[in-house]
Amino acid sequence: MSSPTMRTNSATAGFTIIEALIALAVVAVVLAAIAPLMASSNRGVRAVAEHIALVSTARAVESGLPDRGALEPGVLSGTIAGNRWRVDVLPFAADAARDAPQQRWVPETIIITVRSPSGSTLRINTIRLRGTASADGK
Repeated sequence: MSSPTMRTNSATAGFTIIEALIALAVVAVVLAAIAPLMASSNRGVRAVAEHIALVSTARAVESGLPDRGALEPGVLSGTIAGNRWRVDVLPFAADAARDAPQQRWVPETIIITVRSPSGSTLRINTIRLRGTASADGK
């Protein structure tokens, strides 16, 4: 014999519509809380990918620069993979380097600037040594 409280009625089994609506509301609140985190994560991934593209372009430009003797002061520019680049070759700003007598090497400042289509910019400043006329003749 079973007691009347132990019986299950198939008409009362399952969730009520109120319980289902509350569960949906809880899921909606959780998703609303997670959405800004996902959006900022996506922005971060895009920023890192753009920075990597800028660095790759700067490396390609730097590796494609002329040899020491052929690189004269001035400006070079172009476009690689949609990124605009510019190379400024300037005399090195140290007076001691310019005024040294009979020096074999003359330092030059190399500024590589790469700009993405979205406007992000990467700038690399470096120094390169160029042989002097007296060093080339030796």
